[in-house]
Amino acid sequence: MAGLASDTPHPVDITLHQASRLLCVAFDDGARFELPCEYLRVYSPSAEVRGHGGGPMQTVAGKSRVNIVAIEPVGHYAVKLVFDDGHDSGLYGWDLLYSLGRDQAALWQDYLHRLAALGLARDIEVSKS
Repeated sequence: MAGLASDTPHPVDITLHQASRLLCVAFDDGARFELPCEYLRVYSPSAEVRGHGGGPMQTVAGKSRVNIVAIEPVGHYAVKLVFDDGHDSGLYGWDLLYSLGRDQAALWQDYLHRLAALGLARDIEVSKS
């Protein structure tokens, strides 16, 4: 299971800052990451995002204002993040949280490029009727 490798750094502090929409994670190797809720949502380890049955990763748009409303521990290896858009099916293992922090700049740029290529936006436009 993800997050159980003996060489995987383990979090020593996980703090949600809802006002700034940041999840701050400090690891036992000294690494500390500030992960935006939007970033965590669009890189969710859920089948909805990662693809069903090994399918291609989905590009999730319109999540710039998403926030985390709950963090639920899962054993000693992961947390389940509950987002205010109702998404709650991904388990974020320690190894995944660490790699999302370590590779944040490259992954974020990849996400922005995929959005642009598909003609999608980070914000959902609200139609006025």
